[in-house]
Amino acid sequence: MGEPVCRVVRPGETFTGKQALLYAPGISAESAGSTGIHLQMVTLPPGARAKAHKHEGHETAIYALSGTSRMWWGEALEHHAELKPGEYLYIPAGVPHLPYNPSPTEPCTAIIARTDPNEQESVVLLPHLDGIHP
Repeated sequence: MGEPVCRVVRPGETFTGKQALLYAPGISAESAGSTGIHLQMVTLPPGARAKAHKHEGHETAIYALSGTSRMWWGEALEHHAELKPGEYLYIPAGVPHLPYNPSPTEPCTAIIARTDPNEQESVVLLPHLDGIHP
């Protein structure tokens, strides 16, 4: 094992994650050799809704860049939060959540950091919660 190396990472190809959201990957195990974090941009198109999910064993931090998003969270998605540009959101490890974009015209864009360098590996879909808030 050699000396640690700093890297400039250009955004990767946009992809749709298991949660049905659009991601532009940045820092990850694959792109930079990170071992404890990933960083990427997420976009929720107008009216978009993710699938209910959690990140088993990994914390998430989000910074809203544009648009207003909302999120149901909790074991039965019983809590609700709204995230506006310039605000931060913390999601503890293992907490079920379902983000969505309430706007019919404006996309939401945010930067996401998670303690999972492989990002999609910790995603656990929770289909039994998807119908709670149609």
